[in-house]
Amino acid sequence: MRILLAPVLALALAIPASAQSDVTPDVREMHERMLVLDTHLDTPARMDDGSWDFSERHRNEWDNSQVDLPRMVEGGLDGGFFVIYTRQGDLTPAGYALARDAALVRAAAIRRVIGENREHMSLALTAADIERLHREGRRIALISMENSWPLGEDLTLLTTFYRLGLRMAGPVHNGHNQFADSASEAPRSNGLSALGRQWVAEMNRLGIIIDGSHSADATIDQMIQLSRAPIVLSHHGPRDLYDHRRNINDERMRQLAQSGGVMFMNTLFLGPNDNSDARNALDRRQERWGSLSPAERRQLLADVAAQDARTPRTSITFDMFMASVMHAIRVMGVDHVGLGADWDGGGGAIGMEDISLLPRITARLRREGLSERDIAKVMGGNLVRVMRRVEEAAARR
Repeated sequence: MRILLAPVLALALAIPASAQSDVTPDVREMHERMLVLDTHLDTPARMDDGSWDFSERHRNEWDNSQVDLPRMVEGGLDGGFFVIYTRQGDLTPAGYALARDAALVRAAAIRRVIGENREHMSLALTAADIERLHREGRRIALISMENSWPLGEDLTLLTTFYRLGLRMAGPVHNGHNQFADSASEAPRSNGLSALGRQWVAEMNRLGIIIDGSHSADATIDQMIQLSRAPIVLSHHGPRDLYDHRRNINDERMRQLAQSGGVMFMNTLFLGPNDNSDARNALDRRQERWGSLSPAERRQLLADVAAQDARTPRTSITFDMFMASVMHAIRVMGVDHVGLGADWDGGGGAIGMEDISLLPRITARLRREGLSERDIAKVMGGNLVRVMRRVEEAAARR
């Protein structure tokens, strides 16, 4: 596989100057010194069929993608959690088996892509791995699971996925399941189910970070209470700025911080989005990208462009995203905020359409008066700290 990775400054020339006008050379140098991580990269949805090349530079308008290896270099993104995602389905033996197999295929695809790009990136299994790979100048791949439905009622499968590299997981996505209530529906278990409480204990035992994004408020509260290690919200936002069920209020944000947890800031749910049936149907087609033919992919991109012309996907701007980040810092403290924009899962903002524009965050945080040390916490340091705390809690069992 041919990998074309030019020096950062040369690649930066390809980024429109208007988009990066706030990134001065000294800010770019600062950004490159830092460990920059994102906790929610949905890029693996493209990897299953083996035809989408992570090593080549793509463009959003070509294939609706936001993350690849060249753009990681351009944007100074050192790495993050690549997601094993499964859309919620039937809570039956057949449903569990179908989800399990899909999740294993997705995990194998992530491992394959890491292997294909081994000259430039490696799988990280510990906080120490992250720090070592950063010192070596390599990109860092971590693996997470969005929706634990594929585990069925067999928690020993967590060990299977742990051995494949899983180091973060959330109990639910959009819809309740055997483990917990989701934010998307009226309460059923009033938080965690009995099996969900066992799931929390097993996550702690193995040393896997618990992720509360997509969980109902009661589910988040109970995970904070039960977990022997801090939990995170891998792609979340503040409800006091925009009242959406996927966000949490300031009081719950403070509780998360007091427990040692971190909220990684999403670019979604910060203002109105196109949630029409037409858009949701396009998103479902996008999730099947790996199984689409070239003609079907071209048609999907044309249909997305037509829908965008009728109703833009998002009204959320870079300034709105940064207002959300600064609100979280004021409420929770700089030790409890990070980045989880939901790239390739519907994320991005006007003025920060893909990861090549991440240096704008560093520039804005600096303009807001944060020190380089505090900016480094937000950009990646807080994730490493939480991961180390989770590992230490598992070692004390």
